[in-house]
Order: sequence, then structure tokens, then C-alpha cells
Amino acid sequence: MPVRLGISPIGWNNDDMPELGGNTPLETCLAEARLAGFEGIELGNKFPRDVAVLGPILDRHGLSLISGWYSGRLLDQSVAEELAAIDAHCSLLVAMGCTVLVYAETSGGIAGDRRRSLSSRPRLDDADWRDFGFRLTELADRLSRRSIRLAYHHHMGTVVENEAEIDRLLAETGDGVGLLLDTGHLAFAGADPAAIARYGHRINHVHCKDVRRDMLASVRASDASFLGAVLEGIFTVPGGGCIDFDEVLAALAAADYRGWLVVEAEQDPAKAPPLAYARLGFAHLSAAVARAGL
Repeated sequence: MPVRLGISPIGWNNDDMPELGGNTPLETCLAEARLAGFEGIELGNKFPRDVAVLGPILDRHGLSLISGWYSGRLLDQSVAEELAAIDAHCSLLVAMGCTVLVYAETSGGIAGDRRRSLSSRPRLDDADWRDFGFRLTELADRLSRRSIRLAYHHHMGTVVENEAEIDRLLAETGDGVGLLLDTGHLAFAGADPAAIARYGHRINHVHCKDVRRDMLASVRASDASFLGAVLEGIFTVPGGGCIDFDEVLAALAAADYRGWLVVEAEQDPAKAPPLAYARLGFAHLSAAVARAGL
């Protein structure tokens, strides 16, 4: 099949707010991810970073490692410094057979600060964009020599958040910089996820999260913090919100997308039972994949 279905562990254990799901064992997360039907899973804060330990654990649950998030600091340091900082993470992903590395520039980002509203996020001027694009392209090219492709994650609260900034990012970088299409972050930023699929040749990873329409209006009106919006319930799995995944997947099919579709929804597991929501996301996304012919 051109696509495979995976899931992020963030519905069980939240990396940015460890108190959400902090008592849930990794074994529970992995067992329930497989029980829901998924073939793969992304890294989370409870995963061992030793290949000799992590490999057998995932094998026991019949799961592949898909990729893992990296918080980039390329605006603050040189490409050489960034490569040195990312080395252990990259080595783990390559050893585990991953083909993409999820990367987001977080210098000055406010996504992890509950005291900062989304409107206070950093922005780049023209000179910054040109320099950032040049260095990001070099970083991606260097990573490709290690047999892994950079998948740039646009993210609320960072320098690449909305459609115009995604356009600028891809205009300022070479084709070696892939794009991670995240449906939930796009909808949150006011963009149409299906429209972003016009960058089909650059899209090398997809996160499938949904947004709750009523919460979207509320957090925009209040200029909430990103984590505040998460706690209020802005995100859910495909089928739990207002995004038309048939439209998104049809656009990806037309763009001949090949790769993972990863269900991801930052939710409080005390309010959104992870297994129930994982099953909902799998069922909704599987049906949409079949209809799109992916």
C-alpha cells in the first residue's frame, strides 16, 4: 500500500505536559496502539533511546518506529552546531529504520509556555527568512547523506505557523526540505489542509489530527496559549472534529503521496480515554483512505 497508518503516543503521554498521562506505562500505550489497529508509532517521552532496548519492545507489540520530533534551534546556532545537537536523535531514527525526521524550529517559540498567548509568537523578517532557508536546506542535505529526510513541522506558536509562512518556507528552501502536513495545526492557523496538498512533491509526512469547531472559535477569540487550547480540548482524533479527511486524503492521493498517516491528538487522557479515541481515529481514517484509493 502507498500509505501506512500509525499513531503518536501523545494521547497517552503528553511530552509538553508530562502530568497528562504521567502514570500511564509505555506498555499500555503500545499495547493499545496495536489493539486499535495501527502498524507504527512515533517516539514519546517514555520511550527508551537505546536501539537494543527499544527494538525488542516494539517488536513484541508488532509496531514499527515511524519517526520522532526534534526541537530545532537553527536560528540560534550554526548548521554544524545543530548537526552535533541532533546526532543522537538522528542515529536512533536511522538505526530503527525511520525514513523521516520530524523537525520544527522552536527558537523563540511560545508553544510550551502556558503564560504566553499565541499572538505573541516570533516572526521572521525578510533577511531572517533567507538565512533560515539557506541553513535549513544545508541541514536537510546533510541529514539526507545519513539516509533520512527532514520533515518540517509547521506548528502553532512558532515562526512557521500559517499558510503564508509555509509558502515562504518552501520558497526559501530546496527540495531536500520536506514538509510535514499537520491537518490540526493547519486548521488552527486558519488554513485549508487540503489546499496545502498542492505541495505534494514536498510532503513527506502527515499528521492527522482533528479540531473541535466550538473550541477553535473560543481559543481564537480569547487568544489563548497553545497549551491552554490543548487543555480546553481544541484537538481530537479524525472523526471527532470538523476537518473533512475525505477531502484531505483525496488531495494527497492526487499528489501521489507515499508514506505514513499518523493519528495525533493532544488530549487529556483523563477526559479522552486513549484506546477509545485511538479506535475512533483508526476507523475514521481507514475508511477515508479506502475511499481515496490510497
